[in-house]
Amino acid sequence: MHTPDRARLQVVTGPMFAGKSEELMRRVRRARIAGLSVELVSHALDDRRGTGQVSSHSGLSVPSRSVADAGALVAATRGRDLDIVAIDEAQFFGPALVAAVDELVADGVTVVVAGLCVTFDGQPFEPLPALMATAEDVIKLTAVCAVCGADAVFHQRLAPGEVADARVPTAEQVGGIESYQARCRRHFTGGPVSTR
Repeated sequence: MHTPDRARLQVVTGPMFAGKSEELMRRVRRARIAGLSVELVSHALDDRRGTGQVSSHSGLSVPSRSVADAGALVAATRGRDLDIVAIDEAQFFGPALVAAVDELVADGVTVVVAGLCVTFDGQPFEPLPALMATAEDVIKLTAVCAVCGADAVFHQRLAPGEVADARVPTAEQVGGIESYQARCRRHFTGGPVSTR
């Protein structure tokens, strides 16, 4: 039986290419080895490597349940005997994710959230800052700056462009190494740059 006093909110965050999804998959694997009931959820917008997959830029992937929004996340997990709900690409769920996560934790389910805490132009990327503020555990990862090799806390869009998918509620477009680079504070310009 799940009890609210044992449930926790854990956040894994950082810029693109920092290993957030890999850390989330590692935690899911460990929980399953321990015999816990785990639901891994991804956002429907992130179909770069196929629908229903949490995957990393390094090529690791694990099957997941794909949902379109925070309401669908709650509906997919409500009434199930889950120990952990792990959520990838949390930034795509928008501010409604905060209440959804609060509801899950209040029901005694530990929630592990992975997502970007900063947009391509260096602004806080909700809902991660709000989730970080109320989490019991926060891990902020860094990537490697593509210019100098230092710790990178930002990711830089390489060329100007429109949001690739009108369903994206933010300034971030779904993409990978073809669209973004990790950047340290010194080499981050705050807007799109051309690599040509």
